[in-house]
Amino acid sequence: MKPFDYFRPGSISGAVALAREQTCFLAGGMSLLPMMKHNLAVPVALIDLSAVPDLNGIRTTGEAIEIGAMTTHAAVAASVLVRETLPALVALAVGIGDPAVRNRGTIGGSLANNDPAADYPAGVLGLGATIITDRREIAADDFFVASFTTALEPGELITAVRFPVPLAAGYVRFRSAASRFPLAGVFVARFTGGVRVAVTGAAPSVFRVPGFEAPLAKEFSPGAIEAVSVDPARMVSDINASAAYRAHLVGVMARRAVAEAMG
Repeated sequence: MKPFDYFRPGSISGAVALAREQTCFLAGGMSLLPMMKHNLAVPVALIDLSAVPDLNGIRTTGEAIEIGAMTTHAAVAASVLVRETLPALVALAVGIGDPAVRNRGTIGGSLANNDPAADYPAGVLGLGATIITDRREIAADDFFVASFTTALEPGELITAVRFPVPLAAGYVRFRSAASRFPLAGVFVARFTGGVRVAVTGAAPSVFRVPGFEAPLAKEFSPGAIEAVSVDPARMVSDINASAAYRAHLVGVMARRAVAEAMG
């Protein structure tokens, strides 16, 4: 690991003011610090966000749930408010990594990193959430650009995520036994105006499946998508699973997610 400067501001404005070229915001550090150890990330400075109180917490805003960017996975999993309004998000958070990761990792850090196998992107995209930054609000459909790439501009800081509350939602993943990352994870959410289906772990970046959404909007049941498949050509193939196997998993996980939402 190469030398770097370290800052620990106490406010959002203070954190943003410190941002400059080749600096990194430090949330839980679950991805950034291992990358720094291997010199895959070489920031000249780290801006530690752990002392910024306005980035933490879970609250209601109108008919939505807003989660601060520095809220840990464990806090989301333990939240009574989230459990009562968005239980599928609790199911997502409680299955991330292991206890150490859940108690350090944050929702904002996960989204900013946009690992193609991370769980939160599926929940954010599946629910049509809004990513709030120090500069603007970004719709989930516009946020995830490519593997480890988002719509965030240099120095832009995620402050919170706003989730609309669906009529029903479910999240199911099939995990790698070695990494615990999903080989395919599917988040399904039903709203008055339609259904959203988001997939993580199977492709270079999280994506929606219109081929599932249309039939589910007409009939919200696992049987509605029994004969629908996804194209293996858009899936990744690696030592964990082939593209064809991941494509099969997406269909299976989607039907299970619908059943979860119904139950």
